[in-house]
Amino acid sequence: MTASPLDRVREACRRVAEKSVHVRINYASIPAYLRSLPNPKTIRLQLDPACHYLGRQKDTVAFLLTLDTINFGSGFFPHMRKRESMSGYFTVAAALNDAYHQHGPFSAEQLAAITAQRCTQIFDQDPADNIMQELMRHFARALNDLGRYLLTRFDGSFTSLVEAAGSSAAHLVHLLSQMRSFHDVQLYEGLEVPFYKRAQIAAADLAIAFEGQRWGRFDDLQELTIFADNVVPHVLWIDGILVYEPQLIEHIATGMLLPAGSAEEVEIRACAVHAVELIKKQIHQTGRVVSSWQLDNLLWNRGRQPRYKAVARHRTRTVFY
Repeated sequence: MTASPLDRVREACRRVAEKSVHVRINYASIPAYLRSLPNPKTIRLQLDPACHYLGRQKDTVAFLLTLDTINFGSGFFPHMRKRESMSGYFTVAAALNDAYHQHGPFSAEQLAAITAQRCTQIFDQDPADNIMQELMRHFARALNDLGRYLLTRFDGSFTSLVEAAGSSAAHLVHLLSQMRSFHDVQLYEGLEVPFYKRAQIAAADLAIAFEGQRWGRFDDLQELTIFADNVVPHVLWIDGILVYEPQLIEHIATGMLLPAGSAEEVEIRACAVHAVELIKKQIHQTGRVVSSWQLDNLLWNRGRQPRYKAVARHRTRTVFY
């Protein structure tokens, strides 16, 4: 039997963690750490209606798939013109939400033809900023791919893509990963390491928006891993669950970019995935039930606190997060 893409994520990340040299997991700290986490039953998963086009049925599906197609850019965000009191992600989400309210949803045909110039307008970025223009080109290419994929495979229908997953988050991840910007797989010492960060978060967003019903029903949602980016690993490092080698700490502190696909970058993401799997396993042993993606939500929101934002986290310019 072929392993699911989510099983492949877990297994590959476990193998990276076992041989990692720049990052290691502080296994001894996990029991005390999980006792410091809130009861999973108190974790309330929701999307912000001020930034997400909710309650619009098929149009909400279109919005979330479009947003998660461009849910990347953390390595560019220090240069982004952000909305007041908003992070890079929420700036992008709010701008897309505004565009949907003002002009209606983008069709597959419109996405297939969208340009970097149009993205610059939608997301209110400086056309003279070369770094942000690079990100806008990435946005345009990713949206072009989504539009063409929908037109070629699903008659231009966003909901048909979701329905083709057959209520399986793993299969939705498989379908989305056919597109280049969703094919979040890195090579580490000859090992293919999939993360599928944005493909997984698309399933989670749909589940939250539709409260587990209709286009948000995924019978294997508990199989999702964390959405490996540069926030959750940072929180785990600050909290002492991940340990970085001194050279890596210095590199991050100076603000230098980590190359996409470098050993350090892959180890950071993979060790975070495996660490949360271990935390989840130990929580289950106490009789409590929690999923990795619920823990991701908890840790990602913890990373928005001043204590974590005061310390530099790793930055990589990539289309995967």
